[in-house]
Amino acid sequence: MAVITINNEADFNEHILKSDKPALVDFWAPWCGPCKMVGPEVEAVAEMYEGKAIVAKINVDENQQLASEYNVMGVPTIVVLKNGKEVNRIVGYRPRKELGAALDGVL
Repeated sequence: MAVITINNEADFNEHILKSDKPALVDFWAPWCGPCKMVGPEVEAVAEMYEGKAIVAKINVDENQQLASEYNVMGVPTIVVLKNGKEVNRIVGYRPRKELGAALDGVL
């Protein structure tokens, strides 16, 4: 399963909030160096957790309202949600093992 690109709040509601699976959401920006480094790690996590969790990316420049709602102060910020509620947050680059461990905590 590929990483889902969230383009707006309707996408977010549909793919993340209405899902019965936990979600790992990468808040990123195209100008952010560490975001480019964490991208392949997020994609690897999407493959590792296919069928078990939703993995999505949100461009904060294009979705400032969502970034604000989730108090994203810096990028990359990775938020883990279960039943629509934030259960974990990782700020900055982390390898796939740590990202996966954050999801393991809610599976």
